[in-house]
Amino acid sequence: MATHPSATPDPTPDGPPGAAPGGPSASGLCLVTGAGGYIGGRLVPELLDAGHRVRCLARTPANLRDYPWAGRAEVVKGDVTDAASLRPAFEGVEVAYYLVHSLGAGRDFEETDRRAARNFAEEARAAGVRRIVYLGGLTPKDVPEGELSPHLRSRAEVGRILLDSGVPTTVLRAAVVIGSGSASFEMLRYLTERLPVMLTPSWVRTHVQPIAVRDVLRYLVGSATMPPDVNRTFDVGGPDVLTYRDMMIKYAAVAGLPKRLIVSVPMLTPGLSSHWIGLVTPVPAGLARPLAESLRYEVVCAEHDIAEYVPDPPGAPISFDRALALALQRVQEAKVTTRWSSASLPGAPSDPLPTDPDWAGGSLYVDERERTVDAPPETLWKVVEGIGGENGWYSFPLAWAVRGWLDRLVGGVGLRRGRRDAQRLRVGDALDFWRVEEIERGSLLRLRAEMRLPGLAWLEMRSERDERGRTRYRQRALFHPRGLAGQLYWWSVAPFHAVVFGGMARNIARTAERAADASAKGASTGADASTARAGDVPAHAGDAPPRT
Repeated sequence: MATHPSATPDPTPDGPPGAAPGGPSASGLCLVTGAGGYIGGRLVPELLDAGHRVRCLARTPANLRDYPWAGRAEVVKGDVTDAASLRPAFEGVEVAYYLVHSLGAGRDFEETDRRAARNFAEEARAAGVRRIVYLGGLTPKDVPEGELSPHLRSRAEVGRILLDSGVPTTVLRAAVVIGSGSASFEMLRYLTERLPVMLTPSWVRTHVQPIAVRDVLRYLVGSATMPPDVNRTFDVGGPDVLTYRDMMIKYAAVAGLPKRLIVSVPMLTPGLSSHWIGLVTPVPAGLARPLAESLRYEVVCAEHDIAEYVPDPPGAPISFDRALALALQRVQEAKVTTRWSSASLPGAPSDPLPTDPDWAGGSLYVDERERTVDAPPETLWKVVEGIGGENGWYSFPLAWAVRGWLDRLVGGVGLRRGRRDAQRLRVGDALDFWRVEEIERGSLLRLRAEMRLPGLAWLEMRSERDERGRTRYRQRALFHPRGLAGQLYWWSVAPFHAVVFGGMARNIARTAERAADASAKGASTGADASTARAGDVPAHAGDAPPRT
């Protein structure tokens, strides 16, 4: 399952200005599913700051270990599609947050969502959970559920299953969520920034009611304190009702871009729209399609009853322009805490790197490179940890670009997911068409491939000292083929490994050496200047350096 994803400042990027009054005591235990996703990863610290204890349910608990809040929350292993794994997770839980869905998980995603929601509802009731809170999608009031897009129809069905669970349930229904790193924001951002002239689908003229992620988080936190007789849906949105065309024009104005020329073209179907979005933005077609299908409908809040239980503070709900400005500020300051790509990709391989060469009884092909680097290990490590995104992959850019385009053509994520942070990585981060599987700060970075492949692949990079004290860079690319197609794939690309992987090792080493040289020259210049100044006045041990 994958999680998709105030006018006053707050301690958490894009977070709410504060918890709703009258929250549970510090002993209240909240279970959060989807804690590795866009909303869940931001909700956990808000619940903790509101005085809750938090337990996170994760299929791979190690993926949450590097989150800033990891030391304050309990993490248990479990999967909403496996009822037995949920039972221990629900022990002692008062409020359970359901923040997962199978968006982009293939044709059977509705059945997967249905089964997962039923498991969650039944186990929550059996455990005596006081409240379930679910974030779903806002649906048009005049369209029968059977005529909705599969994505919206599934979200509505999940909400209904939870409401019928016998556990008091709050279903929050939101349309477009605007915040740094959200799929909706990234789609809007890249379309507007990259296309000064746009031929757009007809859905750019439909009305939607976007909401700032800060307000979503505030409503989620406040929902935990609702009275036990509340069991219903709430429409949540910001103060502005806009067309998508209006949103693009406003984005251009807030971002300081020239005015965009937007022409709608009726023949662009949702399928064609998704490929158009996938071509221009980092959002892959598999995720773009349900988003585009949802935008065909007028989705405007029919009520604002949530304010009766979670009062809006001054300046809230946040305006669309303000939400854009806050999101852009976080992007510019590189303070994006979670992104739409934070959640594991549905259907992507999740197998850890095998330690046995005869793993699974099959072949494990390895391309291994080593180089001595005339730079300190910590300088080399900065280069390794900074790989990908805007920094690229240090070899044959055209080959990497072509591989990314080919992946997009077959429905993969491509090479444009980029990085959450320009300098720091953490386990679970998406990194172009890889995901961080393991990181040992200063020494090891291991990436697991999420591009479409006839097998499983990893890329491992190490910075270390050898027995003679020299800095060594070690790099391994590993591939476990699946059937004949996997064997043919490996041998078809093997001739290019010397250029791609050999060039990568060579250029990473050179980049580290240049950085070390620049640092040494800077230190030498600084030392010379300091010596010259020190000659003008008597120097004594322990003296502070003169102010400059």
